[in-house]
Amino acid sequence: MMEKNAKIYVAGHRGMVGSAIVRELKRQGYKNIITHTHKELDLCRQSEVEEFFEAEQPEYVFLAAAKVGGIVANQEALADFMYDNMILEMNVIHSAWKNGCKKLEFLGSSCIYPRMAPQPMKESCLLTSELEKTNEAYALAKISGLKYCEFLNRQYGTDYISVMPTNLYGPNDNYHPTHSHVLPALIRRFHEAKEQGLSYVTCWGDGSALREFLYVDDLANLCVFLMNHYSGNETVNAGTGKELTIKELTELVAHVIGYTGEIRWDNTKPNGTPRKLLDVTKTKALGWTYKTELEEGIRLSYEDFLNNPVRAER
Repeated sequence: MMEKNAKIYVAGHRGMVGSAIVRELKRQGYKNIITHTHKELDLCRQSEVEEFFEAEQPEYVFLAAAKVGGIVANQEALADFMYDNMILEMNVIHSAWKNGCKKLEFLGSSCIYPRMAPQPMKESCLLTSELEKTNEAYALAKISGLKYCEFLNRQYGTDYISVMPTNLYGPNDNYHPTHSHVLPALIRRFHEAKEQGLSYVTCWGDGSALREFLYVDDLANLCVFLMNHYSGNETVNAGTGKELTIKELTELVAHVIGYTGEIRWDNTKPNGTPRKLLDVTKTKALGWTYKTELEEGIRLSYEDFLNNPVRAER
């Protein structure tokens, strides 16, 4: 268990996941939280990371920093996604180990699992067949990070764990028009369509792909829970165990935002992976389940979008 006064470093505290972890730690009474902006500490620079760990000596690390993006961003910058994520995570995990960090938690993504993995996807299906090509670079980097944690445990007896979240959404999301994930992209698109009085909105694909969504504050709650209650080499899936089609999601977002126009589908655009549902048997067995239902989470996300206009621009 993490002591309330333990020194805890949250890497990526400005991102959606990292900021949620900081909120959750504070909510639970943890006082000694270390954060650094990218300008203060470039995690891709090994010397900077080594100096930081030597000086600060954090006891616990939540590694939530990553270069992320949707289908378009992943396809346009394959090399960048692989290099930046691999260098960043290796620097942090290695320096944590070198400086005697008590426990580290690595945040990955459900895209690490094979494209055609049996559904729902169990943690054990990792590396059993080929990855989805549209985000292969990101997935390979994340797999390397979780495997490095596992290998440190095996070779040196560390207590490093990894968590693989499903699609996330919530406060501090990225609403960029082309470089965001599906749910925030839909929030922005329907908001703008409503503002401009557009009679229809066109969405990518045919809406048949199935997806699962977890509210980011629920993930943060799980991350702190696992840091206190889980040790093991196998990653832990973070999800709801529920899924819906992109078409159903689109209609739900339109409903929450109050857009009443027509929704059209562009079948020339890719759907991405046909289905991505995580098996959440492990978290349930540990005694954890999610709290926020999707419609309520979308409502909270839309409030965040409206209250933070600057975020909509990036």
